[in-house]
Amino acid sequence: MALIEVEMRIRAGDTNVSDRDRQRYKLYHDARKAAWIGLVVNLLLAVIKVIAGVIGQSMALLADAVNSLADTVTTIVVLVAMHVARRPADEEHPYGHTRAEAIAGSSVAIIIAVVAALTIYKSFTHWHTEHILPPVWTLWIAGGNTIIKELLYHYKKRIGKRTGSSALIANAWDHRADAFCSLSVLIGLSFVLFSEGKYYYADEVAAMIVGVAILFSAGHLYFKGANELLDAQGDKQLLEDIRVTALDVAGVTDVEKLRVRKSGLEYFADIHVHVPPDLTIAKAHSLGHVVKDELLTTYPKLRDVLVHVEPDS
Repeated sequence: MALIEVEMRIRAGDTNVSDRDRQRYKLYHDARKAAWIGLVVNLLLAVIKVIAGVIGQSMALLADAVNSLADTVTTIVVLVAMHVARRPADEEHPYGHTRAEAIAGSSVAIIIAVVAALTIYKSFTHWHTEHILPPVWTLWIAGGNTIIKELLYHYKKRIGKRTGSSALIANAWDHRADAFCSLSVLIGLSFVLFSEGKYYYADEVAAMIVGVAILFSAGHLYFKGANELLDAQGDKQLLEDIRVTALDVAGVTDVEKLRVRKSGLEYFADIHVHVPPDLTIAKAHSLGHVVKDELLTTYPKLRDVLVHVEPDS
C-alpha cells in the first residue's frame, strides 16, 4: 500500500491498517518531525546571527549565519524529497520514488559547497580590513548556538539511526560540524574582544574555519547520496539479520545470494534460497512467498523482496 494512502487511513482512524504499514508510516513521520524541528531552529538561528553579525560587524557570525541558512535550505529540500518519496509506484517509476531523498541530498550538497567557497573567499579578502570591536553579547550568541547545534546533532542522529534516513544522519553530522564552527566563532570573537582589537583578523580566521567545515559537510552529504544512488550493499547487520530470518523458514536449507540496496528510508532485497530438490514447482513457489512474507513482516523497512528459489544440490 502507498504511504500516502496509509497516512490518510491512519489519520481517519482506520483500525484495519496492518502493523507493518503503521511502522512504515512511523518511519516517515518521525523523520519529517525531526526535519521540521531542525528547519525552525536553523531559521531562527540564521536570523539572529545575521542581525548580530551586521550590528557587531563580525564576519565570523555572518559566515555562521550563512551556514544556518544553507542548513535551512537543505532541510526544506529533504522535506520535499520525503513528500515525493511517499508517492505510490507508477508506470514510469515501478520501484516508487524513494530515491528522491538521495537525489535531493546530493544536489543540495553542491549548492552548500559553492556557498562555503564564497564564504572563504569573502573572509580572505577582508583579512586586513579593520573593523569595530563586536559587542560582548555576540559571545553569548556564539556560545548558545554551539549548545543548540550539539543538542540537535544528538537528536537527529538518534532519529536518523532509528528510521534509517541517510539525509537525517547527514544533517545530524552537519549540526555537529556547525557546533564546532560556532565554537571557533566564539574563540575568534573572544580573541578580538579581549585583545581590544589587536587580533582583529581572528574574526576572519574563524570565518574561514567555518567555510572549510561547511565544505567537508557538503562533501560528506554528496558522497552519502551518491553512494546510495550507486546501489551500495546494505548494512552488514541488516544483511545478517535477513539471512538468519530466511534460514529460519521451514523448508529453506541455505541462502546462496543476498543483495540489499537502500532507497530513501526503505530497502529493496534480492535473495536466492535453496529448497529440497524433490519439491514440486508449486510447493517451491509457495515457499518463496512464505520467505517474502516473513521478511516483509519482520523488517518494515523492506519496501519489497524478490525471492529466487533454487533446488538444493
